Amino acid sequence: MILHKGETLFRQGETGPLYHLKSGLLKIVRVHEDGSSFLVNIILPNEIIPHHSLISPNPYFGTAVALVACEIEIYPAKQWYLELEQDPQKSRSIAILLQEKLRMMQQRIDQLTEMAPAMKLRKLQSWFLAYIGPADITDVLTQEEIGQLIGLRRETVNRLLRAQTADR
Repeated sequence: MILHKGETLFRQGETGPLYHLKSGLLKIVRVHEDGSSFLVNIILPNEIIPHHSLISPNPYFGTAVALVACEIEIYPAKQWYLELEQDPQKSRSIAILLQEKLRMMQQRIDQLTEMAPAMKLRKLQSWFLAYIGPADITDVLTQEEIGQLIGLRRETVNRLLRAQTADR
């Protein structure tokens, strides 16, 4: 299945299949009752989502939206969980996948706990380059989304990005 930039793969609260992102990038946003949304995760190629449903079914935590064109393989939930019960090697591979995702999220937590706003942005940019690069972070995320990922206001992100450009 091909998903184009801006298209929605699934919506928060729905239930359904699992997905393997073969190529591209997805963002996971939480939508609040007032309609506002908050970027909580970026899904990278070769991830199977939703992470919280890899072992047992659960409604989708957030809404998945394509940041760029994506190629996605669909895994029907019933078949996924049946294979999981029958194949211990699949359980091990899921545990490894979740371990890697946890390590990546620990790096994201490190970005959030940094005190200086400029350092928060630099750490996010380094993370982005390591996991997503070589595109510039602003080619994929808005300043608002960058701010959501590191706990800064959009205006602060704008000021920091302008200062980085001036320093070059």
